[in-house]
Amino acid sequence: MSIVRVALYYVSMYNNVLEKITTKNKRLAIGLMSGTSLDGMDAALVEIEGAGLSIRVKFLDFLTLPYNDETHSILMKAVMGEEGGSRLLCNLNFLLGHIAAEACLELCKKAGIKPAMIDFAGSHGQTVFHQNEPVSFAGRSIRGTLQIGEAAVIAEKIGCPVVSDFRVRDMAAGGQGAPLVPYTEYLLYRDRNKTLALQNIGGIGNITLLPAGCQAAEIIAFDTGPGIMVVDAIARSLLGTPWDDEGRNAAAGKVNAALLEWMLAFDKDYLEKRPPKSTGRERYNDGFVSALLSKAREAGLAANDILATVTRYTAETISLGIKKICAPPPEELYVSGGGLHNKTLLSAIRELLPGCAVLSGNELGIPADAKEAVAFALLANETIFGLCNNAPAATGASHPVVMGKISL
Repeated sequence: MSIVRVALYYVSMYNNVLEKITTKNKRLAIGLMSGTSLDGMDAALVEIEGAGLSIRVKFLDFLTLPYNDETHSILMKAVMGEEGGSRLLCNLNFLLGHIAAEACLELCKKAGIKPAMIDFAGSHGQTVFHQNEPVSFAGRSIRGTLQIGEAAVIAEKIGCPVVSDFRVRDMAAGGQGAPLVPYTEYLLYRDRNKTLALQNIGGIGNITLLPAGCQAAEIIAFDTGPGIMVVDAIARSLLGTPWDDEGRNAAAGKVNAALLEWMLAFDKDYLEKRPPKSTGRERYNDGFVSALLSKAREAGLAANDILATVTRYTAETISLGIKKICAPPPEELYVSGGGLHNKTLLSAIRELLPGCAVLSGNELGIPADAKEAVAFALLANETIFGLCNNAPAATGASHPVVMGKISL
């Protein structure tokens, strides 16, 4: 068989697979997400009808497959730049692919369906480095992002197409490759009469503002700053726990004004920057946490006072982002992500935003913990239909693009 005939065969097979999916009235899809908190692989099962502005989504099930201590340690070293190299990234890429596949299979078992019933999956992967501002590299100005979690392994294990590696196409078009979720929030939650905001508080905080009756070009979205990343780092260092459960330690402490002012001064350039903007662990890294702890020790602060202050810091960055950038201001703010479970953090956000109803994202119909995983199932759906699925108004891309690479 000639090379041309082989190529035509695979093109035909590819088109047939996608046509089979797009002609179905309802499609079962799994969305996969591993975020900056590095706590595990989220998997959400949804039923999808249509695409684009006519899309309808039914949430079915969700789980998180936690990373064991060894995997978490390796990931932490990789994303902090403490350990790297081609061998580590190669092995970690395939390890996360296997973990993502296991999450899919466990989710199918939990939902009582066979893996063969899944039409496709959308996988964000794990960001190990994200450089949204250009740097000089080998004589060129380079920006880039790297998400790992081999999609071919997922496709092989669950037997369906997998869409992955979404961010790079937006970056190629001049965008920051983030945030990606706002497009799906626009599809699902836009309201003709109300201005809504959706605040995710994972490792990093990010917000989407949907003005009443908005078009896609009017979406406002950006990373607000650290979510619970710094809080978790302080809890691990001072309490020996993965996080401050429900913000109880922070609630028992007192906010230190001088330390809070120091943190906000550190972040001033980012907080005052207009969108598009995104940030990550590259900014709020071990160096930042070490400097923070050094300042706190100089002031003689107790562990609970430090936690109270860093928790307030996250609330302040969210409040400042809304007040400086989000116009018109939202009538309602729906919170999702791990930060939703931190009662002290939510209380601080409500205090700082007295004119806005701060609500649980659960009230929108999709469990708040599952929202980002669901988003990647929806982004994958748009990819398979060949529809543009970025939000240039949020990312800064020069034009709409179809994000995602398809593994059959």
